[in-house]
Amino acid sequence: MKSKLINALTVGAFVVGAATMANAQQSGPAEKIVDLGKWEYAAHCAVCHGLNGAGEGYYSGFLTKAIPDLTTLSKRNGGIFPFARIYETIDGSQDVQAHGPRDMPIWGPRYKTEAGESVYGEIRANSEAFVRARILALTEYVYRLQAK
Repeated sequence: MKSKLINALTVGAFVVGAATMANAQQSGPAEKIVDLGKWEYAAHCAVCHGLNGAGEGYYSGFLTKAIPDLTTLSKRNGGIFPFARIYETIDGSQDVQAHGPRDMPIWGPRYKTEAGESVYGEIRANSEAFVRARILALTEYVYRLQAK
């Protein structure tokens, strides 16, 4: 009888402890949450397009072609954000005339290479899902840059 009571109390204490820890992790500081789209943009796009997306990044002065203002994509497309076109530009499946012979880096192949290197414990990442998630996050962030 005592061993059943001790087991029940041990399991109960474990469950309460786990629930408390889970709640503490969920209610942690908001600044620990990563905005993947913003991170991708800052890491890969801002150097040319600028942090605000207006085309005034650090490299803009070194390029021969004007860098498009990403904040006006919706405005220039009749008020509708060209989601598919932006996604395809990032992944490289759509050539952009303004980019000439692929001056803009395409991130789909690079992300796929990185996915092949990503391992979570003993599990290798699904490269297609990894690439889509990063491109979708980046495309969604460009959407958030649109001028109001």
